[in-house]
Amino acid sequence: MQKQLQLRLSPEQYNSIGEFENVICKKSGISKETLSYCVDKESLDCRKEPVYNLSVLVSEDNDLPNHKIAPLLEVDDKQRVIVVGAGPAGLFAAIKLLQKGIKPIIIERGACVENRKKDVASINRNQKINTESNVCFGEGGAGTFSDGKLYTRSNKKGNIQEVLEIFVHFGADEKILRQTHSHIGTDKLSRIIKNIREEILRCGGEYYFDTKVVDFVLQDNVVKGVKTADGEEILADRVILATGHSARDIYQLFYDRNWKIESQTFAMGVRVEHPQQLINQIQYHSKTPSNLLPPATYSLAHNIGDRGVFSFCMCPGGIVMPSMDKEGIMVVNGMSNSLRNGEKANAAIVVSVKEEDAREFKNFGPLSLMKLQEKIEKQMFIQKQIAPAQRITDFMQNRVSSRLLRSSYMPGLESVNMREELPDFVSKHLVEGFKVFDKKMHGYITKDAMLIGLESRTSSPVRIPRDKESLQHLSLKNLYPCGEGAGYAGGITSSAMDGINVANKIAEEFNCLN
Repeated sequence: MQKQLQLRLSPEQYNSIGEFENVICKKSGISKETLSYCVDKESLDCRKEPVYNLSVLVSEDNDLPNHKIAPLLEVDDKQRVIVVGAGPAGLFAAIKLLQKGIKPIIIERGACVENRKKDVASINRNQKINTESNVCFGEGGAGTFSDGKLYTRSNKKGNIQEVLEIFVHFGADEKILRQTHSHIGTDKLSRIIKNIREEILRCGGEYYFDTKVVDFVLQDNVVKGVKTADGEEILADRVILATGHSARDIYQLFYDRNWKIESQTFAMGVRVEHPQQLINQIQYHSKTPSNLLPPATYSLAHNIGDRGVFSFCMCPGGIVMPSMDKEGIMVVNGMSNSLRNGEKANAAIVVSVKEEDAREFKNFGPLSLMKLQEKIEKQMFIQKQIAPAQRITDFMQNRVSSRLLRSSYMPGLESVNMREELPDFVSKHLVEGFKVFDKKMHGYITKDAMLIGLESRTSSPVRIPRDKESLQHLSLKNLYPCGEGAGYAGGITSSAMDGINVANKIAEEFNCLN
């Protein structure tokens, strides 16, 4: 018989298995000899002295829940679904299709994750960009190189537990099942993605890497397959479009063909890099935080008028990295490995961008915000992958930094006045936002912190609308826009859930056809 315990543990108790189990036995009345337990939920409360809050299932009958996923079935060519994009939406759609006995054909414009890692390293070391295989494009999607954060905990868009269990099945640490702010780490996520690929192939799925989809095979507005850049036509019963938030060529295709798309608000700003030790001191309320505590994170948000200023993709112990997908633009992102043991912490601090901000591009209709995004990325470009930077104290004083700090950003920095480089509405809201954030985290504004720009790929500036019931595109039958690139997700977990939802809808339709 199971019991559920609510525990509050000190970092010392949490990090000692013996102490941990002593507390469980004392509260449950079960001896260590007959005890079996699993942590159901876990969070670190840092409002005062850091303490771990845990929900623990205990039993003497060894009847605790397991986390096995439904098996992936071996498939043939009877039912075929093309999945355009091998990010979390596409991969989890493919996994669900195989669980339903349907063959996925994954078409990815970028390289497999092993080769993609080399392409990303080349941007940092050699400052050479492969326009099809980079931080934005390639197996695993953009989230592969941003720490593998799994922060979504809402089941409104799907079953988060199913997503987490699939990650664990393919190699993630079981801790992600219980942590409020779990992450996998870029170093481990790449191996998990490879494991997923190998299982999909073993079951009869297909992969096309370095293959760019440029059009659809249509018959009376019914999608029959896709056309690739090398002229090949690949046919299937359905097509899932999961191309990610940076596939501007796909948005342009829809615009040129007058297929239904909509503009969608996004956010833009900078990466703020602090010493990790400073963030630890602020968040743990101590000049000498316990080394038993993990690298501290933060989440900040404030509304100024009708705009939000907020942190996004916080990377403790991480690095700032170049994230452009072509020459002549500047985009940065953040990432951490699983240990999060770097000297620096970084987070995007961004300002919401609205359609009225893109008035100069109003003639482009639903692409207006995308055109604004492109314009600012070009404006922030200096040379190669050199990023504009400024100390946060100098930004607040509206002056160029005479000397920049040592940074995790490898290609190099150039001192600029960010207020002159960023759109005026972004600069003004960042100034006010930083003032508020410094009150919430005293010491956030410090000469030891730097702004690095530009953070602009927070989400898609375009939505590809779909029918609420069937999840098919409003103009094209048998096409299923999916994930972050279609405007229906905002990160790894929500994208994965959307992929699962779309695959389930297709499976329902196939059952109706059988």
